[in-house]
Amino acid sequence: MEARGRTVSAAVQEHLRRLCLHEFPCGIGSWNKSRFLPQTWRSWRELIPREEVVGSPGEETVEDLLGLVCSPHSPWALLEGSSAEDRFLRQLAIQNPRMLKDTFFYSYFRSLQVVDKQVSLVDKDLLKFSKLEELVLSANQIKEIDAANLPPTLKVLELYGNSISSMECLCVRPPAGLQHLGLGHNKLLGPSQSLYVTARHWPNLMSLDLGFNALTDLQSVVGSLSSLRRLRLLVLQGNPLALVPYYRGFTIDSLAGLCALDDVTVSPSEKHQFRGLSRSGDFLAHEAQFVVTIGSVTGVLDTSVLDPEPGPQGPFITYSYYVTYDFVEDEEGEGSEYVEGVLAEIVKPSPSVEQLGDKIPEEVIPKEVIPEEVIPEEVIPKEVISEEVIPEEVIPEEAKDPVESVPTTTSQSAEMEESLASGGSTPLPTSAEELAKLRPRIDLQLCPSPGTVLFSTVRKPWADVIQCNYEMQHRLRDLVPLKAFLLAGTTVTVVEEKILSWPVVPPLVDSPLSTKKGKGEKDKKQKEKGKKGKDGNNKAAAKGEKETAKEWKGSKKKRELPKELRQDPPILRVLGSGRVLLEPLLMGEPLVSTVCNFGVIRTMESDRLTFFRCTTATTSRSP
Repeated sequence: MEARGRTVSAAVQEHLRRLCLHEFPCGIGSWNKSRFLPQTWRSWRELIPREEVVGSPGEETVEDLLGLVCSPHSPWALLEGSSAEDRFLRQLAIQNPRMLKDTFFYSYFRSLQVVDKQVSLVDKDLLKFSKLEELVLSANQIKEIDAANLPPTLKVLELYGNSISSMECLCVRPPAGLQHLGLGHNKLLGPSQSLYVTARHWPNLMSLDLGFNALTDLQSVVGSLSSLRRLRLLVLQGNPLALVPYYRGFTIDSLAGLCALDDVTVSPSEKHQFRGLSRSGDFLAHEAQFVVTIGSVTGVLDTSVLDPEPGPQGPFITYSYYVTYDFVEDEEGEGSEYVEGVLAEIVKPSPSVEQLGDKIPEEVIPKEVIPEEVIPEEVIPKEVISEEVIPEEVIPEEAKDPVESVPTTTSQSAEMEESLASGGSTPLPTSAEELAKLRPRIDLQLCPSPGTVLFSTVRKPWADVIQCNYEMQHRLRDLVPLKAFLLAGTTVTVVEEKILSWPVVPPLVDSPLSTKKGKGEKDKKQKEKGKKGKDGNNKAAAKGEKETAKEWKGSKKKRELPKELRQDPPILRVLGSGRVLLEPLLMGEPLVSTVCNFGVIRTMESDRLTFFRCTTATTSRSP
């Protein structure tokens, strides 16, 4: 029989076979056969062997056989963690093996635990267990259950970690005396599930676990649960409906007899605090609220100390640093709401790297909101991923080699700088291949995963401790993708942005020559005059450049950046990136605080250069 169609009764039979109840030292064999010789004249009571009966020479005694199955050092001992029922059956198979018949098994078992046995079908042979009270079928492959095949004596039913998508199949003649139902970590989805958790189907239910499914309608589910008058224990955490801020208070006030919610005792003070909240259910917002805060960044290398002093023609290099993280995108809401002045950049997600366009759009939606839950993240970058990218432009599919893209762009920029400095013009790309070389491939660490939006802090200059002081409110109405996002977590990245600026040099205009053609001395005079004028202009330009260089070599106090600068596209380098786990928020925790450690990127040499530069700057400012 294939594993996918395996039944519960087949799994039970396989388990009994692995207990070896009819093999040494259990059962009947040469090791104890004299104790079970047939004697027709004896009554059935005398057929039961007695321990004081001495067997034939060469046979094992009952005590010796029991020692073989009970000793932890015996090769016939049960595996560690075996149930008490398994140990009893092994001992019974030694003391009285003739009792081990099918009728005995069906009447003996009051609890069956078939866990992770690839079971997908609950067959009708389960009804043969006439005294079964507890049935555990967790971590299997069950999608539907015919409730008519469940023994009517059942009081506990656990189906954790299966693939059940609806409770409807359980509500067709369910066990009337069921007291606990565990359906956590399944695939229950849709508002119709609230129809199957009423007293009509479960009149004696005292404990219900629906945690970690996809239930979204809190008011509908709690309204149906209010009919279960005997319900005392309830688990709903892990569902999208538990992400709304009023979840616990609304549930406690709606279910007056509840003793524990999500494995946390309901205190009298909570009942008093949330009194009357259930009557305001129609006015409560159906949305989850989160606040992300980022404190400071420390341990960043001051890269500017490694750059040479700029000359009069540049480049003038500036560095800034910021932190990015991705958060789920709300598809149901009319638009995300963000605090004004806090959001630095939002990059819309793309389905895949192959489908990335030429540009990643940016938008800022400022609006004041009320914070609810805080996720402080203090980031300490100490690891360098030396890859330079341009954030606004993405390489198209024609570019095949991502390694050569950045160096090619750098060389193109150098040529452009020389051309502009000399007053010339930059040739435009004439083919798709040349255009592709000008677009370096974006770092995948700066691309959000599908369904998420990339957020970043405000860009700050280098400091020993870069204070981000970032706070962002996220309000989402689509709770199902939010649950998936919290399970996956977010990626926090520290980015260095490098911008090269160049002075704008006006092109030198030569004096126009006469377009008329003359003869004799008149033409010669005009040519000589034009030649002298041209030489004069060149000498004046050279003299101006020398004076500019001379002024630049003077005191630092007199150095000023040119008023007009052109900037190259920013070059990004990822200093560190790591995953932040957000699953505790799904488990009911109000706060997740993380310190991200990305390794060491600063060295003694870099710190010495930074100190030397700071000391030099202080000395030059002294009178």
